Amino acid sequence: MYFFISQLSISDIFVISEIVPNLLYILLNNGGTITFIDCITQLYFFCACEACACFLLAVMSYDRYVAICNPLLYSTIMTRGYCIILSITSWLLGFSIIFFQILKTAKLHFCGPNIIDHLFCDIVPLLELACSDTSMIHLVVYVIGIPFVLIPTTIIVVSYTYIILAVLRISSSTGRQKAFSTCSSHLIVVSIFYWTIFSIYVVPSKGLTNTLSKILSLLYTVFTPLINPMIYSLRNKDIIKAVQRTFQKRVIW
Repeated sequence: MYFFISQLSISDIFVISEIVPNLLYILLNNGGTITFIDCITQLYFFCACEACACFLLAVMSYDRYVAICNPLLYSTIMTRGYCIILSITSWLLGFSIIFFQILKTAKLHFCGPNIIDHLFCDIVPLLELACSDTSMIHLVVYVIGIPFVLIPTTIIVVSYTYIILAVLRISSSTGRQKAFSTCSSHLIVVSIFYWTIFSIYVVPSKGLTNTLSKILSLLYTVFTPLINPMIYSLRNKDIIKAVQRTFQKRVIW
């Protein structure tokens, strides 16, 4: 669990590092400029890290499924080598699948307005500035959405269906509460992350105003990475004890 949390944290750090500095510059200067190459680069790393987060959240749900439904076999199934393989696969899938979308986007012609009405280079506002036909790009986006949105979502739903059924079979209320508390942090993170992703990229963009789209973008680019450590820390007794020990050592010294 801690290994996958660390991988998710790395993904969050990457997203913040490539979005927030330029975002703060734009806000402080009431606007800003970015070259086309820098915009495409920002778009690639942003989309790739978000795709990795989707796969990592799905892997974490599978990890919780094994821990609750097969607790005696957990250490045998989720070995360190297997966890590393799942993590590497998530990163490779995220960066390789998104590459085809970015390659198609970079080949578009931009001959009209060059003002992106957004807080960073996102795929939807960028396509609105293109002069060439973007129907193929929209098709690629929907096709790519199947492996890195629908498949992880299916894995999460199926995993938690089995988890709920297993928890309901536990006779003691203490056991049920302990099992649910194991998954509560992950469920909160998944709910916030996928709610914003579906709101922007799955719901038709015509139903969203520019202001609402920007606010939702801030949720999964800034707010979600900010609260993820808080959620996992506050809901994890081991982390709380480690923080308490650290503060106690400082007080002693």
